[in-house]
Amino acid sequence: MKRLSDLTEAEVLALAISSEEEDSQIYMSFAHKLRGEYNSTAQMFEDMAAEEQGHKNMLLDMYRKQFGSQMPYITRQDVRGFMKRKPIWLMDNLRVDAVRRQAEMMEIEAGQFYSRAAEQAKDVEVRKLLGDLALIEMGHEAKAAAIESKNLPQDARAREDREQRKMFILQVVQPGLAGLIDGSVSTLAPIFAAAFATHSSHDALLVGLAASFGAGISMGITESVSDDGAISGRGHPLIRGVVCAVMTALGGLGHTLPFLINDFWTATAVAGVVVAFELIAIAWIRWKYMETAFTSAIVQVVLGGILVLLAGIMIGSA
Repeated sequence: MKRLSDLTEAEVLALAISSEEEDSQIYMSFAHKLRGEYNSTAQMFEDMAAEEQGHKNMLLDMYRKQFGSQMPYITRQDVRGFMKRKPIWLMDNLRVDAVRRQAEMMEIEAGQFYSRAAEQAKDVEVRKLLGDLALIEMGHEAKAAAIESKNLPQDARAREDREQRKMFILQVVQPGLAGLIDGSVSTLAPIFAAAFATHSSHDALLVGLAASFGAGISMGITESVSDDGAISGRGHPLIRGVVCAVMTALGGLGHTLPFLINDFWTATAVAGVVVAFELIAIAWIRWKYMETAFTSAIVQVVLGGILVLLAGIMIGSA
């Protein structure tokens, strides 16, 4: 993946064109899904989609003027720093608050992209166009943020509260949940395999400590280097990396520490109870913050956890 600073001006414009086209299609999907129940919101998204198409045409005109008709193919997926988007526009039953958060983050990302791209542009006309689009996208952010108060007045919040919640989810909940899932689920197999292979609480404890801290270090590094936060707005990578590392380690330590109990079967029983609480906690976090149905989250997490646990027990007992 390339960094934004590595792109040529032609590639920056091509990236902006493909991004505007994608955003326009997403907004039209929102409008189609919301039409009927939330007509005013659907109309707003249609207007935003049309405006994105207008931006795309402005960028195409600038590209033809500067570089001709041959345009390189480049998308967000080819550039480091863009946030991977959850495709909620494919869902049949969209929640307005989820749509609002998605649209708001799309506009924040677009505005930051144009601001960064304008700073590195050398051509005066290109720099002006990118700067103007940055200001326009920031205006869209305010429009997207108004969806909730217009359509869900009972859940309306102050702008400051929305901003804090948004950043909390991006910087803490998302990396923390990824770490908790990895720490709670992936360490089950080696810990319980060691436990049932040796029937020794001490051996299981040592394996659990190694697996938990090793996974924490690995996940923390992965999170911190995967996205520098410059375009996605997800905050400092070091903070996200630390959060992910700590939650990964805690996820594994939760069912490791019961093996401090000398009696093997007592320790194993307590560890099993801890695992159940960990899986329920993960499902609850996914339901509360990540727009996942609680029943679906429970089934996915618990089923996955049980399969990994059984794999560890079977391997250890072999």
